[in-house]
Amino acid sequence: MSGRRLHADQPAVDAVLVQRLIASQHPQWAGLPIERVASDGTTNAIYRLGPVAAVRLPLVRYGEQAIDVEGRWLPQIAPGLPLTVPAQLATGEPDAGYPFRWSVHRWIEGEPVSHAPVEDLVTLAESLAAWLAALHRIDTTGERDAALHDLRGAPLALRDAETRRGLATLAVELDVDAALAVWEDALRAERWKRPPVWAHGDLLAGNLLVRDGRLAAVIDFAGLGVGDPACDLMIAWGLFSGASRAAFREALRDGMGLDEATWARGRGHALYHAAIYIPYYRHANPNGVAAARCQLAAVLGEGC
Repeated sequence: MSGRRLHADQPAVDAVLVQRLIASQHPQWAGLPIERVASDGTTNAIYRLGPVAAVRLPLVRYGEQAIDVEGRWLPQIAPGLPLTVPAQLATGEPDAGYPFRWSVHRWIEGEPVSHAPVEDLVTLAESLAAWLAALHRIDTTGERDAALHDLRGAPLALRDAETRRGLATLAVELDVDAALAVWEDALRAERWKRPPVWAHGDLLAGNLLVRDGRLAAVIDFAGLGVGDPACDLMIAWGLFSGASRAAFREALRDGMGLDEATWARGRGHALYHAAIYIPYYRHANPNGVAAARCQLAAVLGEGC
């Protein structure tokens, strides 16, 4: 995460604050070394707590949602997944001038794909497709409906106005007509007609951890919900290209019966994400904006 302020009203967070919160609410961990963790995320500040845990502090109010989602749903779905996912160890309340609830998670060894060199992206793409297929097989009875909670697994058409506004702000740097053609193609694609499935909702390169060049964990499940899985395909344009994108698509065709309409909606999600990300973080998060611009270029079939 950039050292700049990402949100206009975010609270001040540092290692001293984390020490105070831990000492007052979870004294069993008091005295452990605390170190800021570099992250692509824009919702939380993350600190490593000793050798086995990490503290996650929301920078905005909506960041608290992940505490409830990951605490309630991840223990249910984790046994059905082939890779490590976060395990919540404890939660905390506002204190010491910090205004939000916060959480402690088991530390997961690995580096985000966005920062770790991966020589074999084809194998990683196939591993991620297998993980998604496993996610889709998990029972969804009575679970978190994406449409009711305004999650990305909701119908793509709900993002129409927001996407068009975002694209309009990019007119000086983007062929808006070409982008709108992609967007409208995605909107015309047949909606998901099969039973709803689990969707991660924020499947970005920064939320995939690798060890020794191989996919090891998937993190940040704040957007987890049940609905249309097309939102999880935006990684095809955010991380993969050429042979790796083709391998991802083929593996999804085998693993989940991926059809052309779902692929088109996934491309629409990739465009939507970049169109809203770039204007919001243009000055606050240059690295993230650069990645979003590359994703947008990939969606439009251009080089980054």
